[in-house]
Amino acid sequence: MSDYLDVIYNKTERPYTEYPKKLISYLFDNLKMQKGMKLLEPGCGRGEHLRVYRDLGMEVYGMDVSPEAPELANDLDIRVCNLNLEKLPYPDNYFDVVYSKSFLEHLEDPIFFLKEAYRVLKPGGFILSLVPDWESQHQTFYDDFTHVSPFTIVSLKKIKLLIGFENVKVKKFRQLPIVWRFPLINYLCKLISPFIPVRTKIQFFRWSRELMLLSVASKPKVF
Repeated sequence: MSDYLDVIYNKTERPYTEYPKKLISYLFDNLKMQKGMKLLEPGCGRGEHLRVYRDLGMEVYGMDVSPEAPELANDLDIRVCNLNLEKLPYPDNYFDVVYSKSFLEHLEDPIFFLKEAYRVLKPGGFILSLVPDWESQHQTFYDDFTHVSPFTIVSLKKIKLLIGFENVKVKKFRQLPIVWRFPLINYLCKLISPFIPVRTKIQFFRWSRELMLLSVASKPKVF
């Protein structure tokens, strides 16, 4: 059987772009991350996001179920692990940040993983998750057959509270970099989104219609 990175994240379907650099730089600045922080990215794939965090001065580690991941990013510390079943091979209270994008929806048991993420985070550390917004992507969510766990704002917040995270914040997030600079453009996107074909190939229109959920939650500090 073909590896999923070959099929779903091959260079033809998902070419390398400047988008990871724009996204991670935006998150790094807005969430006040710092150089020297230890960051773990589960489901890191080809390592595109990890490289940006590394170039921003963070100490980065990655994990993926695909045995091809370490080969595609041999300049990074990436371990192969089935995060549905296996515990994270890191000690307690080790990371400042656990970051993932388009990962939790692939897990059959996200609670198992989130408990592990909680364990390896330092007190006061935070988990940053981006997942597809079910409300805006339900018609295409299962086009990716590896998607198994849909999330809404409510369910994403509740699952993190259940694990023990605090200060849980979840908001809808449009992936268009221009709206990060000019938030008023969100209103234009919202206005045109009902008229955009569900499976449009034009990225600007697709990302005007489809939203992600961006969630940040922290592990309680020890007093």
